[in-house]
Amino acid sequence: MTDSSETKHKLYIETVGCQMNILDSEMVVADLRRRGYELTDNTQDADTILFNTCSVRQHAEDKIYSALGRLRLTKQKHPEKIIGVMGCMAQKDQGRIFQRAPYVDLIVGPGQLQQVPDLIERARSGERQQSALSLERTAGAAADIRRSHETFDPLRDPSMRPTPFQAYLRIQIGCDKFCTYCIVPMTRGPEQGRPPRQIVDEARILADQGTKEITLLGQTVNSYRYKDADGMTDMADLLGMLHEIDGIQRIKFVTNYPKDMTYKLLETIRDLPKVSPYLHVPAQSGSNDVLKRMKRGYTVEDYYAMMDRIEETLGDRASVSSDFIVGFCGETEAEFQMTVDLVKRCRFKNSFIFKYSERPGTKASEHLPDDVPEETKKRRNNELLAIQNVISEEDNHRFLGQTVEVLVEGPSKKADLAAAAGTPIQLTGRTHDDRIVVFDGNPRLVGELVKIGIYDVSPFTLLGTVMTEHLTMLV
Repeated sequence: MTDSSETKHKLYIETVGCQMNILDSEMVVADLRRRGYELTDNTQDADTILFNTCSVRQHAEDKIYSALGRLRLTKQKHPEKIIGVMGCMAQKDQGRIFQRAPYVDLIVGPGQLQQVPDLIERARSGERQQSALSLERTAGAAADIRRSHETFDPLRDPSMRPTPFQAYLRIQIGCDKFCTYCIVPMTRGPEQGRPPRQIVDEARILADQGTKEITLLGQTVNSYRYKDADGMTDMADLLGMLHEIDGIQRIKFVTNYPKDMTYKLLETIRDLPKVSPYLHVPAQSGSNDVLKRMKRGYTVEDYYAMMDRIEETLGDRASVSSDFIVGFCGETEAEFQMTVDLVKRCRFKNSFIFKYSERPGTKASEHLPDDVPEETKKRRNNELLAIQNVISEEDNHRFLGQTVEVLVEGPSKKADLAAAAGTPIQLTGRTHDDRIVVFDGNPRLVGELVKIGIYDVSPFTLLGTVMTEHLTMLV
């Protein structure tokens, strides 16, 4: 560990991708801070530059390779600078990264991040092109493969979080669904739940650090299971344990798998007031044939049955969002229209819609031709997005004249403009069911739960006013 009297190393870290990556970066930074590092937002100032990467879509990889390319001259002029690539792209591409950017000093998969500080020190002493990667899915005994993908013991750094009072908490790593389009089972390894006691202990640490809202993370988070001598703990059981922690006021979880949205879990959500009724459940397609080609493991009828369970148990408290891939291998116009029908029937709060991007190493890339033209993908993407936006705005209209409770996250994107114009600062936050609310208010409200009266809506936002005992809404 670096002596506190020594000059501190300066670390630049850039993170792309999902919430898992944001959490991974927080833990790496926490570990490096213990060893005398301080953060900088400028690569020129840094002596250590790390990229935490994503492989879900090609755009995310292209962004990292472009960033590495811009560092080529920097590395030539300052060979003492350490450059590292972490995360899913490192696990997937492995030696290809060194081929494209031979000046990179280290690559580290998401299951080996605990090795980052030591690898940096070895690179600083002259060791080049080091690798710390997990075993591939067929490279050994199942137990050895699982161990090679385990994340290190949690080290938390509040300064790396989206806000000081919101934190991610991993309850599960890896995935065993093997959807044909997805690289995650190969980059993050077998699905395995963390021990519930370890999760609860980490949540208590977060509460002691001032966290009010935790978001539980897993590739299929509601599939969480952990078996030990005390028996089986499932997602519903875990929520009950976390609900008892003082200081934690909200509990969210993403991302869910349709067939594991059980009555037991839904009844737990209904009965525990801290647990958010926001459910993100990717559908991906409204065509059974496309779902079969994707190897999603459920049918459209299964998805509708899940939506019925949600409605039956949670009623209009539920807030459901989804994911869709348009232009998947062989998708016909009729199959796309089935997806449109599903969106219209389910009326999601919002949907994340993506054009299919072939990922090397997946079953789809090996066995299914990427045969939908790019222009067709773009058209379908825009059409589905427009339909969803109409539904989202119509759904938000039911909040007009209502009062909602908002966890205030901070200034909105327009806050600087408002301040420059001499008007009250514009703040933003989210309801318990994950709707974005924008309103004018005092910055001292940040981090607080505040009642907001809603007077206008858009597809993405509720607009409101802070409610007090002496203020009523005029609609």
